[in-house]
Amino acid sequence: MDTEQYFAAQPAAEGYRSGFVAIVGRPNVGKSTLMNHLIGQKISITSKKAQTTRHKVTGIYTDETAQLVFVDTPGFQTDHRNALNDRLNLNVTEAMSGVDLVVLVVEAMRLTDADRVVMKQLPKHTPVFLVVNKIDKEKAKDKYALAAFIDAVRAEFDFVGHEVVSAKHGLRMANLVAALKPLLPEGIALYPEDMVTDKSSRFLAMEIVREKLFRYLGEELPYAMNVEVEQFKEDGGMYHIYIAVLVDKENQKPIVIGKGGEKLKKISTEARLDMEKLFGCKVFLKVWVKVKSGWADDIRFLNELGL
Repeated sequence: MDTEQYFAAQPAAEGYRSGFVAIVGRPNVGKSTLMNHLIGQKISITSKKAQTTRHKVTGIYTDETAQLVFVDTPGFQTDHRNALNDRLNLNVTEAMSGVDLVVLVVEAMRLTDADRVVMKQLPKHTPVFLVVNKIDKEKAKDKYALAAFIDAVRAEFDFVGHEVVSAKHGLRMANLVAALKPLLPEGIALYPEDMVTDKSSRFLAMEIVREKLFRYLGEELPYAMNVEVEQFKEDGGMYHIYIAVLVDKENQKPIVIGKGGEKLKKISTEARLDMEKLFGCKVFLKVWVKVKSGWADDIRFLNELGL
């Protein structure tokens, strides 16, 4: 009996709820950090630089009363139009079309035109829950001002409820889960209780390297950059992983490599340590840089990368 048949055969516990929850919002409002704290493990990459998430990443929260399958989407991009960002925006709208609940994340005390663009994409026949993030910021500590801000946002869309959190510090995560559970349909768990993501180890290794690139290159990092796994194999309880960093132009290679190769070495070392922690085994990681001109506008290549 395969996994799908197994779960189809399981009776639903009385009152148990399960469903898919899409997390959406403009770039850099903390969607990935929020999902990582909700499931208690780093699955989606995070960075202060906007637009780090490029794939829809599924994180799974399970307890004795419910299972919430979170879909972390790319930030809806209104600038830098190209085939890549058009594909990312399509990922967002598609993610919202097949879920039981949508969570819109906004930054406390800051509602922008980019937020309003996202709100225009929100579904009309799926419940949408508002999450106000970054309440740890100084400007959000005035509870009266924060309440007025929430009222103003709720006046622009018919949300089914709201919660305030600090994803960065993991504050009010239990409150948020408790608020989301009743909004899901009753039913059996969709995945095994010890499963935290449906993504492969190969995919997670790629995402970890991308996170380190964003984190350690900062504003130097060209947006026309991606990573691909060229080889992933297990041998004797050890993972051997070979990953290429793709840049658009030859003069971008030194940005990633750094003087004397120091930047790339730091990125590789930090990525390897994260992989060993996530996979629970030793990892041999080889990362290098290669030029693939025009990849961000190459639809065929985006399909190969799964974007």
